[in-house]
Amino acid sequence: MINNWRVQQAARVVRDGGVIAYPTEAVWGLGCDPWNEEAVLRLLALKQRSVDKGLILVADSIQQFDFLLDDFPDVWLDRLSSTWPGPNTWLVPHQSRLPEWITGKHATVALRVSDHPQVRELCALTGPLVSTSANPSGRPAARSRLRVEQYFHGQLDSVLGGALGGRRNPSVIRDLVSGQVLRSA
Repeated sequence: MINNWRVQQAARVVRDGGVIAYPTEAVWGLGCDPWNEEAVLRLLALKQRSVDKGLILVADSIQQFDFLLDDFPDVWLDRLSSTWPGPNTWLVPHQSRLPEWITGKHATVALRVSDHPQVRELCALTGPLVSTSANPSGRPAARSRLRVEQYFHGQLDSVLGGALGGRRNPSVIRDLVSGQVLRSA
């Protein structure tokens, strides 16, 4: 049951089109509603990141990605479900089921089911979220709320307080089709 008032408020901000910062497993993240083009483009502008690069989506369960996965082969679904929730991001064929402001110029989209309690609570209320590190491009990822505030100087609609999940490195990134590791932990 979700009864964390701060998480509920952050979810309301996301649903209203806002951009938020929140703690994840290893670093602070920036997030917004992936279906809201204006919010995503604002997030990208804050990060000084090109829309062509694409973004990660995070969810609280594999079921939140059913709209993308419903016709995937069992071997692919087994790969995903055996590593989620956890620090594993998979590049998954999106089959044009997501807007370009999420996928960039790629035929795949990066997906993760988080094991961070606040991220899971937040996604349970909002559905999948954009999840990208809270830093301007080329700068180190924020590992504290103070660093988030220094980077973005009140430009965010909300900062969800909380602790990082204790991981030292961001998630492993793998290609779902080939199984190839593209970034190790």
